[in-house]
Amino acid sequence: MASHRKSRPSGTRAAGIRTPALATAALTSVALLSQTAEATPSTDGKPSLEEVEKKVDALYRQAESATEKYNAAKERTDRQRKQVDTLLDDVARRTDRLNTAREELGSFAAAQYRTGAAAPDTATFLLADSPQDYFDQTQLMSRLTSRQKGAVDDYVTEQSATMKKRQEAARSLEALTETQDDLKTAKTTVQAKLASARELLSRLTAAEKARLAAIEKRQQEEAARKAAELARQQAAAAGQATSATPTPSSSSSASGSAYATKAAKAIAFARAQIGKPYVWGATGLGSYDCSGLSQAAWKAAGVSLPRTTYDQVNAGTTVPLADAQPGDLVFFYDDVSHVGIYIGNGMMIHAPKPGAYVREESIYYGGESIIHSVVRPA
Repeated sequence: MASHRKSRPSGTRAAGIRTPALATAALTSVALLSQTAEATPSTDGKPSLEEVEKKVDALYRQAESATEKYNAAKERTDRQRKQVDTLLDDVARRTDRLNTAREELGSFAAAQYRTGAAAPDTATFLLADSPQDYFDQTQLMSRLTSRQKGAVDDYVTEQSATMKKRQEAARSLEALTETQDDLKTAKTTVQAKLASARELLSRLTAAEKARLAAIEKRQQEEAARKAAELARQQAAAAGQATSATPTPSSSSSASGSAYATKAAKAIAFARAQIGKPYVWGATGLGSYDCSGLSQAAWKAAGVSLPRTTYDQVNAGTTVPLADAQPGDLVFFYDDVSHVGIYIGNGMMIHAPKPGAYVREESIYYGGESIIHSVVRPA
């Protein structure tokens, strides 16, 4: 990456968001797996189910992080390609004008060559048939000289402007090439991580896959329990706030109502996408990645969000998890590489990972530690 590129979010948390003790869902899975029989080290040289689960989780996480880098590079590529096209069109127009100016200069030179035209002098006066003829020739030469000077000035000006535009287009082409290289690198990384994950999963026996499904079910049950607890806390906090605070002003009430209306539209759109596959780099309508879904959902509500999670996390107001409202965006992991749309009661709609489908799920699907922040986008 070039040094001028925007740095990615670090693990630092915004005010009110606690720092997670663990960085990834994979580590959460390991903690749960360590309490099960599947965590027993293998004696036949094969990786244990725990090790496979850990590696697969890590590969999916790395693939998702690379997907967001791919999305960012693709966005830059599209923007730079448009810029290059505009510059090249401008260069073409200026080149046409330059050719026209060159032809005009050529016509003046040819005319002077044919007539031997120069500034009128005493000899011209003596050879003229009459003083009027001399006067007419003087005016003609004066006009030709003025027009010729103007043509030269126009040519020089257009030549300089065309050269600058060509240099600008060359720089833009160089930047485009660099971004295209970033795009290829991110794409290759995603494909490699997914291939490795598929290869690891293909080694599992039917019994191991069944045990893995049981582990995931227990994780989902734990996540649902935490979501229910969050819902109870939010309900209690809302009840206390209602009894303890004065009647809100009409302006604040209208603002809250406007957000709720937009959020309802975003959630309705997201809910309609449930069952569609996660495809990295996709923005709909048949498939989505995580940030593609959140962007499309809020677009349906009339709010324009950036393409990547890295930018979406800065496209609104950060709020504490306890104050999350339906429609808010929940971001995950230290590198902010995943996002879901909060729908209330500790639940969200998101495009989870490769091989999965858009679904409703607890925001604690990978443990509380992976929640990065909550952002209200409008």
